[in-house]
Amino acid sequence: MGIRGVVFDLDGTLLDNMALHAEAFGVFAERHALGPFDAARRRELDGKRNRDIFPALFGRALADDELRRYADEKEGLYRELSRGRLVPLAGLERLLERLRVREIPVAVATSAPPENVRHTLAELGLAARLDRVVRADEVPRGKPHPDVFLAAAGLLGVPAADCLAFEDAPAGVAAAKAAGMTCVGVTTTFGAAALATAGAAPDFTVADFDEFLAGPGAWLMDAQAGSSST
Repeated sequence: MGIRGVVFDLDGTLLDNMALHAEAFGVFAERHALGPFDAARRRELDGKRNRDIFPALFGRALADDELRRYADEKEGLYRELSRGRLVPLAGLERLLERLRVREIPVAVATSAPPENVRHTLAELGLAARLDRVVRADEVPRGKPHPDVFLAAAGLLGVPAADCLAFEDAPAGVAAAKAAGMTCVGVTTTFGAAALATAGAAPDFTVADFDEFLAGPGAWLMDAQAGSSST
């Protein structure tokens, strides 16, 4: 198969930063006596929107001002902890260059709030190269629903079925598959089995983009090159 568009999740996919988010959530949980932010909690909540995460953490509905205050507190902790510590996942620069040469458009589909998107892409030096972004707070439903991936495909002007998605969380994998995309699971945070726990399994799993380019990416890129030749 060839690919006509690529959609990347942000956190845990473009970079291996979910431990920093977990650290920020740990500080937040301790401040608010919420109990540990453990692996089971992460498997349930990673990849989802803050408007879905914080009511689950507190075990109750939250008013809009409460939700905004808690989200701002936790995301501020993340930006503080991560400043100067963020690097692209291995092979990302090489993959982006391959996609550029083949004129395959790319977008980011993320549950991160706008301040984090700007911060993370700036820290990675990718703000200019990854300027097509759809956030889950801009669509009706967050991951594991497909809305953000369908919107990203629309932004690229490519049918979702012709897009390749990269995701690191079970909810994100489920969202990409529900959108009809081929999905590569990136095992920065969860293993292959855990990535399938939201009801859909990735088509491939890789540790990083170097592994993708040496494995499934090799024939995916060759298929695209062959389909675009005249």
